Amino acid sequence: MLNYILRRLLIAIPTLLVLIVVCFLLMHAAPGSPFTSERALPPQVLANIEARYGLDKPLVFQMWDYLVNVVTRFDFGPSFVYRDRTVNGIISQGFPVTLTYGTLSFIVAVIVGVSLGVAAALRQNTWLDYLAVGTSFSAQALPNFVMAPILVIIFTWKLGWLPGGGWNGGAWPYLVMPVIALSTSFMASIARITRSSMLEVLNANFIRTARAKGLPARTVVWRHAMKPTMMPVVSYLGPAFVGMITGSVVIDMYFSTGGIGLFYVNSALNRDYSVMLGLTILYGALTIVFNLITDIAYAWLDPKIRY
Repeated sequence: MLNYILRRLLIAIPTLLVLIVVCFLLMHAAPGSPFTSERALPPQVLANIEARYGLDKPLVFQMWDYLVNVVTRFDFGPSFVYRDRTVNGIISQGFPVTLTYGTLSFIVAVIVGVSLGVAAALRQNTWLDYLAVGTSFSAQALPNFVMAPILVIIFTWKLGWLPGGGWNGGAWPYLVMPVIALSTSFMASIARITRSSMLEVLNANFIRTARAKGLPARTVVWRHAMKPTMMPVVSYLGPAFVGMITGSVVIDMYFSTGGIGLFYVNSALNRDYSVMLGLTILYGALTIVFNLITDIAYAWLDPKIRY
């Protein structure tokens, strides 16, 4: 297992390098410039600004300088749009916010989704099954860009229970609506996957054998059925967590949390190459890490995978 983890980590290095090179070339191939989005600048002024940021060099040398700074000093450079700010500063400010409500949303989605799926499978074709499935489909039909304004209208405008936006150091009243808005659609997918997997496992031969031996129902479910049930769920959790982090732009827009989602979209619109590249590298690294964690969890759930 250790050799497998080391191999995956070694593969991650060239993967990130390819990601950096491809994104760098694609962004510089797009028309426009971060300094000409508002109004056309005189050629001499534009030349001075590009020389200040090293954009007057050939593209190959720009890419090489960027790679050297990232690999040797973990420096993503200055922002081209946000004056007197670096990409590292933007990430250090916004990423903890996004990671906080993203992690809480992930925990809520897993706990509620798995619970609904297991309950629906164990009480198939009963009112509990219909309630769980109906809740899942309702949550799936309300993505975060629909759920967020609905929550603001109900809990802020109508009832006045929760603040409509802000962060305030991550105080719980400011976390409730972002977590609900971000977790509902993922919770619905987890519930549907869990229910389908549990129904399939409960009809397997080894479960019938365990029941024939007279084992209690709780033992059959938790000791024998849960591990194989969770395998397709675990395969979804890695991409789901990264999706909660990368999909935070809607949460940042509606609730003004100050996370990195809004920076990511604005950097793409404003041709802010350094911010765009820095956040893309961050998202790529998160994807690789959580896919690795998913594979390790697979090996724990099914020891045969270790061979």
